Amino acid sequence: MDEVQEAIKKQVDSHPVILFMKGTPQFPQCGFSMKASQALAGCEADFAYVNVLEDERIRQGIKDFGNWPTIPQLYVNGELVGGCDIILEMYESGDLEQLVRNAGAAQGSGA
Repeated sequence: MDEVQEAIKKQVDSHPVILFMKGTPQFPQCGFSMKASQALAGCEADFAYVNVLEDERIRQGIKDFGNWPTIPQLYVNGELVGGCDIILEMYESGDLEQLVRNAGAAQGSGA
């Protein structure tokens, strides 16, 4: 595993919920990243994020890491959940909130 993949793995393993996105939740740099971060916020998720625009190696490396071609990418408990469409579907069905709660990453969940 190369240096970039190791760095990504460390980030994924260090946070119960982490979103690899373009920009930040406060200043998203693409509509898909904005929708994904808003869905997490709507679940009152306490989530980490990585702005892939800050490092081209991470931007490409996360695609290889998850074997997923697009950004954003959401990981919960080290597992790839998916991209924007999946995140939004899960949000609408209530599954995203349950996943966040089960990961102990909901605000006020005591985790």
